[in-house]
Amino acid sequence: MRPPPESSPPQEAKYTHVKTIHEVLGTEMLERFRARAPGYDEQNTFCTEDFAELKEAGYLRAMLPESRGGLGWGMESMTAAQRVLGSYAPATALAVNMHLVWTGVATLLAARGDGRLARVLDWVEAGEVMGFGVSEGGNDEVLFDSVTRAVPAPDGSYAFTGVKVFTSLAPVWTRLGVFGKDESTEAGQLVHGFLQRDTEGIEIPDNWNTLGMRATQSNSTILRDARVPAEDIHTKLAVGPVADALVFGIFASFLSLTASVYVGLAERGMQLAAVNPTKRKSLKHAGRTYDQDPDIRWQVADAGLEILRLDALLRMTTRDLDDLVDHGGSWFPRLVTLRTAAGDAARSCIDIAAKVSGGGQYFRGSELERLYRDALASLYHPSDAESAHSTVASWLLGPLNE
Repeated sequence: MRPPPESSPPQEAKYTHVKTIHEVLGTEMLERFRARAPGYDEQNTFCTEDFAELKEAGYLRAMLPESRGGLGWGMESMTAAQRVLGSYAPATALAVNMHLVWTGVATLLAARGDGRLARVLDWVEAGEVMGFGVSEGGNDEVLFDSVTRAVPAPDGSYAFTGVKVFTSLAPVWTRLGVFGKDESTEAGQLVHGFLQRDTEGIEIPDNWNTLGMRATQSNSTILRDARVPAEDIHTKLAVGPVADALVFGIFASFLSLTASVYVGLAERGMQLAAVNPTKRKSLKHAGRTYDQDPDIRWQVADAGLEILRLDALLRMTTRDLDDLVDHGGSWFPRLVTLRTAAGDAARSCIDIAAKVSGGGQYFRGSELERLYRDALASLYHPSDAESAHSTVASWLLGPLNE
């Protein structure tokens, strides 16, 4: 039986690397993650052992420079690593992703001369775990409005009240990036800051019981007058779309890193699609294995085509982020295209693998059954298909007439 196609070796970015991706994410470690994934899924528990290993390996500090105890990775290398991790343990990759999003935002801003999130790099260097408390139920404006209240105090602090959803790393985050709307002025403004976990007014209910990506433990976070001190308020923006580096940084980091997890998941689907038919024999064709069936080969090739297209898109998009390429008005269309295409490919490649692998994969407990459920989570991340198409249409056609 031939081995599955391997992930393409990540290209070196312009940053000086202390260690390569495969030195940090060694094969033995990754195989341990893959072996533990079914248990986390079945028991609906956080990927505690995986997270501890990643932290010990310096993965959470990967985007920090060597002088700060990091690995010197840029967005291209970080997304390549997340792609590898996603092919072994997608829920673990998606969980740690939300910590990496903040290190990515801070790194992207710093490279562009904006130091407002330098504190994030300080915290990560000190061992803090970052949580991403941005998503809100019923808020289809994403970063351009908020249903969370941010009430100012005379000392410059803000008290946040609202519910943040899909807060990955719920059991372990120590700092939570949040935003809310200050309605004390006529126009209102969106206030961004960081909460410490031990702040009064934070409740984390045990409400993560989902179809897939269960090891992320992305519980809701309920805020009731949870106060962010003035020194941890970093940005105030007008309500609505604004051309601010923070907005660009959050979208760029979140969309590219989240996409990379699903590229890895899609790649694992391609690998299973290539391997499983070699284990099946046809009675009709005198014991010929299914990998010799032209129809099966066509379907497996479709999975390969998807991965090759995504490989180029992920590499070039993240390399351009590292290289400070100015794509002007096409940056957001490029980013949402990457995220949407990665999710589509994950579902498509897993679907192909299911079609060519036989009915045995339909039973609970198979890797493919679990990955099928994990891939469905891609439907619910920003930017969803409707938002992505709206973004690209506005870029090409201009905004809708009022």
